[in-house]
Amino acid sequence: MKSKLNIPGTLQDIIFTVLGILSSGFALKSFLVPNNFLDGGVTGISLLIHELAHFNLSYVLVLANVPLILMGGFQVSWRFAYRSFATVVGLALCFAFIHYPVITTDTLLVSLFGGFFLGLGAGLCMRGGCALDSIEVLALYTLKRSSFSVSEIILGINVIIFLVAALHFGLEKALYSMLTYYAASRTLDYVVEGLEEYTGVTVISGKSDEIKRKLVMELGRGITVYKGKRGYLKNSFDISHDCDIIFTVITRLEVRKLTHLVHEVDPKAFVFTNTIKEAAGGVLKRKAGKH
Repeated sequence: MKSKLNIPGTLQDIIFTVLGILSSGFALKSFLVPNNFLDGGVTGISLLIHELAHFNLSYVLVLANVPLILMGGFQVSWRFAYRSFATVVGLALCFAFIHYPVITTDTLLVSLFGGFFLGLGAGLCMRGGCALDSIEVLALYTLKRSSFSVSEIILGINVIIFLVAALHFGLEKALYSMLTYYAASRTLDYVVEGLEEYTGVTVISGKSDEIKRKLVMELGRGITVYKGKRGYLKNSFDISHDCDIIFTVITRLEVRKLTHLVHEVDPKAFVFTNTIKEAAGGVLKRKAGKH
């Protein structure tokens, strides 16, 4: 059977990608490049080569990403690789031909807003199904050949970038560049995961029946119930009681409301949360505007 082309989805991906390219180009030409600031990842490596060797940044961006994009074809998918290559070429063309004004030379503003618009661009491109910076592909490749995690590998690469920056531009500029990278990574997280990042909540209480009813009827959440035992205290280790362990998924904006609701029923209830990077299906609250 032939799969139907999802035109609305494809159009949305294209819009996200184009906006991401424009935002990243704005960050580079209006903030980072005029002030000799760096970022982390492949973009940071490209900026570093541009500053040290004075090569055209448009060419460097493409050449630095191509090996990792090819690697991404084997590690992820060739569709992802094609899209990522087109995105990087788009950024290179944007940098070469679109005129952006220099916004400021204030170092703090450059690091914060340069990082913000760069992270916004990378996040929008990820929403569009491609990568503007292929550093994570290298991390995934290295992960299979070492005992380090993806985040540790990316951190190690960025440490090298900022050490070279400190030696060439001075420690102060390297520290501001680290701030740029932090602002970019945090913005990217918000764009990809959204303010409604899901949070898993586990509740253990002797009044689980009432709590279950409130979570479903008042909060409108689906719940999962595990059978467990509570007790096993130091002074009464042999005493335990059967209990229902309640698990539900909410947005992090609702954590305080849920905690308050649970503690109204049982002030001694044990509640703990953990971040969920992706959730689908079940009874999940839809975002505003998607009713």
